[in-house]
Amino acid sequence: MYRNRKDPSQVELQFVDFKSPFGEKLRADNRWVRLSEIIPWDSFEEEYSSKFGTTGNPAIPFRVALGSLIIKERCNFTDEDTVEHIHENPYLQYFVGFTQYSEERPFNPSMMTYFRKRISSDMLCAINEKIVLKNEDKREDDDCDDDIHDDEPRKGKMIIDATCVPEDIRYPTDASLLNEARELTERVIDILWAHHPHRNNVRKPRTYRQLARKHFCSFIKLKRPSRKRIRKEVKTQLQYVKRNLKTINTMKSDVPLTCLDTNLYRKLLVIHELYRQQSEHFKSIGKKNRSIRNRIVSISKPHVRPIVRGKASGDTEFGAKISVSLIDGKMFLDRLSWDAFNEGGDLISQSKAYRRRTGFYPESIHADKIYRNRENLRWCKSRNIRLSGSPLGRPSKDLVKNKLLKKLIREDEGVRNAVEGAFGVCKRRYGLSRLLTKLKSTSETTVALIILAINLGKILKDLFVFIFKRMPELVITVFRNSKTIATKISRTDAIIMTN
Repeated sequence: MYRNRKDPSQVELQFVDFKSPFGEKLRADNRWVRLSEIIPWDSFEEEYSSKFGTTGNPAIPFRVALGSLIIKERCNFTDEDTVEHIHENPYLQYFVGFTQYSEERPFNPSMMTYFRKRISSDMLCAINEKIVLKNEDKREDDDCDDDIHDDEPRKGKMIIDATCVPEDIRYPTDASLLNEARELTERVIDILWAHHPHRNNVRKPRTYRQLARKHFCSFIKLKRPSRKRIRKEVKTQLQYVKRNLKTINTMKSDVPLTCLDTNLYRKLLVIHELYRQQSEHFKSIGKKNRSIRNRIVSISKPHVRPIVRGKASGDTEFGAKISVSLIDGKMFLDRLSWDAFNEGGDLISQSKAYRRRTGFYPESIHADKIYRNRENLRWCKSRNIRLSGSPLGRPSKDLVKNKLLKKLIREDEGVRNAVEGAFGVCKRRYGLSRLLTKLKSTSETTVALIILAINLGKILKDLFVFIFKRMPELVITVFRNSKTIATKISRTDAIIMTN
């Protein structure tokens, strides 16, 4: 059951109403107090409340859930540390919507997982747009291409790029995956045998786990195993996994698989698909096309796919691929996919999203070389949008024109560095370089949360810079007002003394 804040019992929190410990008042210029005024808490509470029924215990409010997730990503805490800091800090308690300081823990740290499940990445992207584009005029029609006019203004710069968000998994090899599958199937056989009705009269099926472990340990100790040795080990582990799966299919006629927990049963289904893929891959040695579609690289995270990036740190990364756009220093998550895709096909949709967010197309788009294909160039030219980079074809023979073009390309590269720096901040400061979440939905929520946290930090910084620049004017205004008030007071005292 979810209690809406519009109920008479739920009063909207005001800054002056918060009761802090020791009778002290909270500072209005604190960063968490300012952030609480920026975030539209009430706008998405109805969507969040729709995930609950009408009976049961009252659920934790939306502001507590979203506020706790923002605190975790802004400060790079663990779930346990987030709860402890909210418990100890009155400013954080005000940020998540408490009416007064409480000495009790707000909730159990395990609830953070449920918060990430209930608040989807789409909801966070909508919150991000509502916060960043608070004072901007937005178009309601995203696909309005037929009403383009030549006199329509082009304003601003849009920077786009894509990157990979690695998951917290070990580097996958065929032998290690099959060894993990073998160990899990042995665990399933042990559980099924413990629930077998005739285990006292029937001999337990053999798994040869000690011999299989011995073979695998002798293999992983090799520094540089040859291809022949790798193929031999993969074949051995495939045979062990095949034998165990056959034993499980035989035992499930007497013992239902409902005796397994949900997590282990899900992994068993993944192992069946993993065995099929590895068997086909092993049989295709020597053929030209040995690729595996939707290849599984982790049993605990079967949604993760290999993303070939060709970076200096490694040719392949394992995680989701995201496509983002940068507008006035603010990031927007335009696409998140667990399968590899060509980011060059996202330019048109990102340009339309820019128009929907700001009301007009950008004056220039700053992107990598992969975005400069013929379709994108034709589309940008028809809408009078300049796409950064060198033109296709042979260079011009005009030396002056080439010199100006090179200068413009260097300037565009300097502008595009902003998105590379934003990726660096996401991965080094906010943990986007290694996602620790387990589920597909929670990983997507974490990515959207990190982008939201970065934008909130940018808004706070811009607000501080604005106040700092206006400080001399404010001081002069306060001085003039105080001088005027002092003059009025002195005149009043003179009148009173005369009377």
